Amino acid sequence: MTEQTSGPVPELTVAIAAYNERATIMEVLQRVKAVPVTKQIIVVDNCSTDGTRELLAEVDDSIEVIFQPHNLGKGTSIRTAITHARGEYFIIQDADLEYEPEQYPRLLSYAREHDLDALYGSRVIEGRNTNYVGYYFGVQALTWMTNLLYRARLTDVATACKMFRTSVVSQLNLRGASFDLDFELTNKICRDGWRIDEVPVPYHPRTFVEGKKIRSRDGLSAAYVIIRDRFIE
Repeated sequence: MTEQTSGPVPELTVAIAAYNERATIMEVLQRVKAVPVTKQIIVVDNCSTDGTRELLAEVDDSIEVIFQPHNLGKGTSIRTAITHARGEYFIIQDADLEYEPEQYPRLLSYAREHDLDALYGSRVIEGRNTNYVGYYFGVQALTWMTNLLYRARLTDVATACKMFRTSVVSQLNLRGASFDLDFELTNKICRDGWRIDEVPVPYHPRTFVEGKKIRSRDGLSAAYVIIRDRFIE
């Protein structure tokens, strides 16, 4: 797809990392496009093999599509999107239907009103919302660890609904290649003193049968990254 580089600065850059999401990717894109904010949409396909890649090859030029030569991981896809971002703010949108793009105007308004550098959509402020009890308590443990080591007051460090001021996220020196990037982002935002807050967002969890990709080993990797960024890097 042709990369768009001219014109006024969009309010929002929407970054979508996709890997084998044929069942949902087109609906996600339609809903993102319909959100009433000026935006740049970037999709990074991680060498999908289920037909997602072929669908993305046919989208219109309002969407910037980057095709990875092989599966480089979600974190690499997000870092790639950051290097192409032109919006005032940068938000991560999963390629499934767990998070609602319709929340963007509310998130933007809140971030601007409170002059935030980062704003997270928390899935747990209003109560537990997951199909898996073990996953819930794993997220709570990682959140507790982050709050302890970085003197933060967050409720959901694992949320995929993360929005940043683009000028801030572009200077974080990120290196995560997989789901560990979600935690590296939080570590460096908190460690470096950027302004961060949370608001509740609707969450529609899918099951592993429906395509949920995160596994218990990702939690161990996240714990390592939380410790690494506090004591080693």
